[in-house]
Amino acid sequence: MYDFNDHGAAASPAGGSGPHRGLLLLELPRWTVEYGASRLVDLLHAASGPALPGERDLGRGRPVLVLPGFSANDRLTGRLRGHLVRRGWEVHGWNLGSNHGLTETIVTGLPRRLTEVADRYDEPVSVVGWSFGGLLARWLAHEHPDRVRQVVCLGSPWRAEGERTRATGLFEKSREKHGIVADAREIVDRLRGPVPVPLTAVWSKSDGIVPWRGCTVDQQDGGAGRAPAENVEVVSSHVGMVANPLVLSVVVDRLRQDPAHWQPFAWSRVVPGLGGVAGLGGVAGAAS
Repeated sequence: MYDFNDHGAAASPAGGSGPHRGLLLLELPRWTVEYGASRLVDLLHAASGPALPGERDLGRGRPVLVLPGFSANDRLTGRLRGHLVRRGWEVHGWNLGSNHGLTETIVTGLPRRLTEVADRYDEPVSVVGWSFGGLLARWLAHEHPDRVRQVVCLGSPWRAEGERTRATGLFEKSREKHGIVADAREIVDRLRGPVPVPLTAVWSKSDGIVPWRGCTVDQQDGGAGRAPAENVEVVSSHVGMVANPLVLSVVVDRLRQDPAHWQPFAWSRVVPGLGGVAGLGGVAGAAS
């Protein structure tokens, strides 16, 4: 996130504070394993046919918009999007190139992209955002709650206490090179408010880029007219959030939910036998 309070994070190539450096150094090798594992899962799935009747139609043709993380683009979310397509969703990239943060191009182009997808299917769109893309997904839900079905954030440090990460220096360099909209701070303040649609925050204590506590949300069960919100803890790298088989399983399960009849996440339903494993019981409570 940007260093709005001028902590001087831009002076550090690593970008200020964040997880232990050892986790940062392990991000690339872990991503390689996670990507390969999810590819193997899909190859086996394709070779053996659906494990459950109708599994290829889980998405029922509903639209999904996937937003990349900071400095990433649609190519880097291809593993996630392909996984969802194989299970019946109509999945779309954001078509805005690399994510350079709160630039004029993104702030004006992203709502147009959401409207385009929603109008094409004549229904609200589920938005999945990776890292900073998750913050943008929250912002879209605030700005256009009638067009957003639900939001799934993958390793997205939306809290103020998670503002400075291993990538903060990169945000500041991007601000110098690509610019930033005049109301950027107002946008961030708005997206930090309670999200008006169902929200799932997926996070990992072994994230090597962002502090995991900044990615969690406060529990909200959907009562009293409020939208449900929840946390799901996974074992994943930060870069691997869009390829890790466990994360992909969570996304599929959450996108299947009917916002009007929301069911809390349960590992026992997604991966039988894993519900009691330490670190995977993570339906920690949620609030947007």
